[in-house]
Formats: sequence, C-alpha cells, structure tokens
Amino acid sequence: MGHVDYDSTLIVGSFIAAGAICYIVISMEQLIFKQTYKKIEPFILLLNGLLLAAAISIVHIVGMHAYHLFEAASSNVPLITLAFGISAVLSSVAIWLTSRFTLPVFRLILSSVIMGIGISASYYVSMLGWNIDIYKKDYTSFLILFSVLIAMSGSGLAFLLAYKLKESERHRISLKLAFAVMMTLSIMGMHYTALISTNITDKFVSQYQAEHDLLLFTIILVTCLVLVASFIVAVLEQRLNQRNLELRKANKELANLSIQDNLTKLPNRLYLVDYAEVLLSDHRYKNQKIAFLYIDLDRFKSVNDAFGHHIGDQLLIQMANRLHWQLNEKCKLLRIGGDEFLLIAENTDTEEAMQLAEKVLHLIQDSYQISGKEINISASLGIALFPEHGQNVQDLLMNADAAMLMSKEQGRNTYTVFSYSTHQQETRSQSKLINDLYKAVEEKQFVLYYQPKFNTNLEICGVEALIRWNHPSLGMLTPHMFIGGAEKTGLIIPMGYWALEQACQQIQEWERSNTQFYPIAVNLSALQFENKKLFSTLEGLLKKYQIQPHHLIIEITESTAMRHIDLSIRACERLRDMGIRVAIDDFGTGHSSFLYLKDLPVDELKIDRGFIVDLKPGSKEEVILESIIHLAKKLGLTVTAEGVETQQQVEILTRLGCQQFQGYLLGMPVNVGQLIQSQGAHFV
Repeated sequence: MGHVDYDSTLIVGSFIAAGAICYIVISMEQLIFKQTYKKIEPFILLLNGLLLAAAISIVHIVGMHAYHLFEAASSNVPLITLAFGISAVLSSVAIWLTSRFTLPVFRLILSSVIMGIGISASYYVSMLGWNIDIYKKDYTSFLILFSVLIAMSGSGLAFLLAYKLKESERHRISLKLAFAVMMTLSIMGMHYTALISTNITDKFVSQYQAEHDLLLFTIILVTCLVLVASFIVAVLEQRLNQRNLELRKANKELANLSIQDNLTKLPNRLYLVDYAEVLLSDHRYKNQKIAFLYIDLDRFKSVNDAFGHHIGDQLLIQMANRLHWQLNEKCKLLRIGGDEFLLIAENTDTEEAMQLAEKVLHLIQDSYQISGKEINISASLGIALFPEHGQNVQDLLMNADAAMLMSKEQGRNTYTVFSYSTHQQETRSQSKLINDLYKAVEEKQFVLYYQPKFNTNLEICGVEALIRWNHPSLGMLTPHMFIGGAEKTGLIIPMGYWALEQACQQIQEWERSNTQFYPIAVNLSALQFENKKLFSTLEGLLKKYQIQPHHLIIEITESTAMRHIDLSIRACERLRDMGIRVAIDDFGTGHSSFLYLKDLPVDELKIDRGFIVDLKPGSKEEVILESIIHLAKKLGLTVTAEGVETQQQVEILTRLGCQQFQGYLLGMPVNVGQLIQSQGAHFV
C-alpha cells in the first residue's frame, strides 16, 4: 500500500456531526431519570440507539469517502443497512445497561464490550459492502484487535462520564461535552485504526513499506495502551466509589442498630418515638384512624423456665417472622419489651382492628417447632385507636396496655378494645397509680406542657399549661390517667399549687427575655378553687416572682363555677381585683345559665370541643355557636374555641366572630423548649 491520501475537511466534518449527535444522545438519556418521562423510557432508549448508530455510520461512510481510494468504489446498500441495524441494537442495549440508578463494575465492562462490538461490527460489516474493481482487501489481525480495544475502552470512559453526570449538579454541560467528545473519539479511533488494518492493495502488488508500517504500529499501539489504561483506571475508580457507597450503607445500618431489636430485628421502642410522630401527624392531617395493637405473650416465663432462654429466644424470633410475613404493607410490627410487641395498623377503624386482632391471635396460636420440640403459646391483645383513645403515642400505648391487661383478666388468648369507662376505673393499674401518686407529689415528678392559643391572624396570643406526670417506669402520663385519683385522694391541691408556681416562674422568665407567649392559663379543680389558701398562695407567688398579674389566667370549669354560684362570684371578683384574669373552661357541658354568666366576673369563655367536633356549614352546632359567641361578645368576653382540628372549623368560627382558637390543627401541647423553638409555628 503506498501513499494514503485523506480529505481532512470531510474528517473534521464527520467529527463535528458525530459529536453533535452524541451530545443529543447524552441529553436525551438524562430524561430517563425524570419521573415525567418514565413511561416513554423504551422509546428514548431506542431513539438513542438509532442516533448513536447514525453517528457511527456518519464516521464510517464519510471516512470512506475521505479516503480518495474509495471514490471509485461501489456500495452494497443491504450490507450497509445491516451494519447500521447491528450498531443500533447494540447501542440501545449498552445505553440501557448504563442508564440504571447504579453502575456496578461488571455492568460497566459489559456495556463497554457491547458498545465496542457495535462500533466495530458496523465498520467490518459495512466494509463487506464496499467493492473496488482493481483492488483486493485483506486485514492485519493485531490492528483489528487494537481497533476493537479502542472502541471498547473509549465507550467505557464515555459511559462512566454519563453516569457521573446523573449524580452531578454542577458542570453538567462540561460533562455532556466530555461524553460527546470521548464517544466520538472512540468511534473515529476505531474507524481509522480499522481502516489502516484493512490492506487495500493492487491485485498485482502486495508490498508494504516497512518503515511506514512500523510508524503506524507504534502510534496505534500507544493510543490503544493509553485508552485501555485510562479505562482500567476508570474501572478501579468506579469500584472505589462502589466500596465507599457500601461503607456508607454499612455505617447507616450501624446507626440503625440503635433503633432495631437485636434479637428479632424488628424496630424497637426508640424507633417508635420518631415513627409515631410522623405517622400521627400525617393521619391527623388526612383525618384517618390508626390502630395500636398491644401484644403480650401469655405465660412466656413458663416457656423460659421449662425449656431454657435460648428456646424462648427462638420462639420470639419465629413468632415475629410469622407475623411480619403474614401482615400487609400498612402494618408495622415492633418489639417494645421482652415478650411485648406493638402492631401499628395505618388507616384502620375499629372493625378492621378487631379482624386484624383475630388474625394475629390465630397466627400466634399455631404450633412452633424448635429444636425438636413442639411449643404452643397464646397472647393477650389490647386495642387503642387514634384519635379517639389518645392524641399522642404515650396515651395510645397506655390505653392499649390497659386493654391488654383486661384481656389477661378475661382469661387470656383474647383481645379487648380500650374503653374509657371500663379501663380508667376498672383496671388494676389505677390502684397502683394512686399509690405512686403520693411519691410523685413528694418528689415533684410532674412537668408542664404548653398548648398555644391563636388569634384570628393565627398568631400565638397565649398558652394553656397542662400537667404531665413523668412516671419512673410508665413514662409520660397525661392527666386523664391520674387526675381522677388525685381528686379522690386530695393530692390535686398540692399538684395545683405546684403548677401555679411553675407557671409564675415561667412568666417571669418570659417577661425578662421579652418572649411573649403569655398569658399562661392554669386549670384549677373544684377542690383547689374552693381551698381557703388559694388567694394567699397566689399573692405570695405574685410577690415572689414579681410578674404582671394579667399575664396569669385562672381557668375553672363551667361545672365548678356553677356548683356554688355565690362563692364563685366572690372568688372571681377577688381574682380580678388582684389583676388575675379568669376564664370559664368547657362551656356548654354543664347546666349553666346565661343569667348566671352575666353575673360572673370573668374575662374569657372557652367553648367545649363537643360543639366543635361536628361543626360543618349549616349544622345545628353552627347555629348554637353563633348564639353563644354573639351573646358572649355582647357581655364583653373573649371567646376561645377548643378542639379545633380542621381548617373548615377555623373558617366557620372566624366567620361567626370567634376571637381565639386552640387545638391540634394549630398547635399541640409541647414542653417549654419545643414551644420556644417553634416560635409560634403552627400547622394549617
């Protein structure tokens, strides 16, 4: 083969055209990762394959014409079409392999090989379709190998750039250009190396110039080695990135161990705290119910005593696995104690919860084969539902536990749905709580939570102090769990005075820091309201903490105020003389008369949540509330609505003239730290 003469203009033109097509290909590939285009992913992959095949064909066909020897050549269109089809199919497959969300090393290498074969096959098949009358074609094997390696290595580097583009938020255009250039260079590198490997000689002359061959061999060898070395480095880098991802995953799993039970691998009580917070908020917004099923195995201690703890552990594992695999996707199973489990069922009403409880009891009853022993066990189950049996996870757990204890008393292997009337008064836990209450008062095991109140502009205009009992073993208890026992024992009086002092201390801190969450409203029971030390205690607290009296509100229930109306009037007058504001709580639940209300020297009227829960446009509740609000405002009272849980309720109450709102929609009871952190944030 003598002098090789190329048209450089055509070569540059083919490079630009192929590069532009490759840029379009990488731009279209990025559409696959957008949810909007997921449905047309096969179409995008096919189109990209056709475009890449077009880029390969342009380089090959234009490169042939750039080689002046082919000016007189005749072409076989079917073979050239076949070459195009092969490269299109293989390109589509290669792009599909590299457009997944992960790119393991094996898949990267496989896609590089397929793409390299697609580029090479396109050339060598199309070469069969080019015939030159006075010349013959033969090939140099080592140059063929080099051409294929160039195609594979260059493609691999291009695909790696495409994958990095998916994860990158910066330099996206630069990466696209780099992909287009690298893919074009791999196509052109393969083509011109293959063209050199194709010995087109006179039928009568087959002599090569040795020096020319040696130079070509050296250039191609160096080029091939550089590309292969670059590809190997890229593969090693990809493997390193993969290892880093695995390391991060392992670290994440390590972090998850703290919220996972080591034995059963179920989520534990720690996980429950964060999970329940999100879950309750979501279902409160959607107005959906959640069922909490508290599961306690019956006589599990007997299994440990009879067969050993290792058998007991295996029993727990098998039972957990059995329940986990038999329950649907809206159920979450947790282990919260030794033989105690919690099943949380989303969007589940009472009827569905009872059916689920029967299914669970059935599953647990089936025999267990452990170490050649057949073990049978049953469970007692208690059901509590959000929101009717509790507004937070502590209440729901306590109530579900109380229902479970009732199941134990009924003979075990059954379930019970929590009921306030039965469980607050009849469960054994109440007597124990009353005993613990004496110690709680002595050790001041109580904390104050604060639920904000909002004006019509949805700005915080005060808070209500709500007492919580931080029980040493049962955790945080809400008032309905212990207030009844406190009133029976008279402990409600020292508890109330403690709450008043904590509120005054908090007002002092807020006044000094100009944190305007006051006034603070404190509930007083009937016993405390009628206690002869009330006023002297309040005077002492105001003097001790040097606070503005009007920053403190005393709330008494309607029934308390109406019990001894004359005494109530005198007490309210004295409180107002001290500068302390007075509010009537739970208005509408008793038998009060507006005739008495006009004589009571109070500042605020809090409408009971019973009027709010079913409030809808045109309802009877709306008519009643309109009358109450109108009359209360005429009497100069501030009207506050309790139990506001929907935006519709806010809109109706605002239209009726209600001045303040309080409820879970706007703000939940939180500790003082969370209240300050929120800075008045609320959910609407």
